[in-house]
Amino acid sequence: MSKTIEIIVDAKGEAVVQTKGFTGSSCREASKLIERALGVVQSDTPTAEMYQAQTADQQLRQGNG
Repeated sequence: MSKTIEIIVDAKGEAVVQTKGFTGSSCREASKLIERALGVVQSDTPTAEMYQAQTADQQLRQGNG
């Protein structure tokens, strides 16, 4: 699955950042700069992908291995 970050802005100007295709905490690392640029995070709802273990290859590419 390809990795994507979706930013959805509603009519009130509120934004939702959704990550797809990331496993483990890599989603938080990937979206960190976007969230910081958008302002205060009002809620954080992890998906099932958040609880999946990262493969060794993913950890090496992120510099965690």
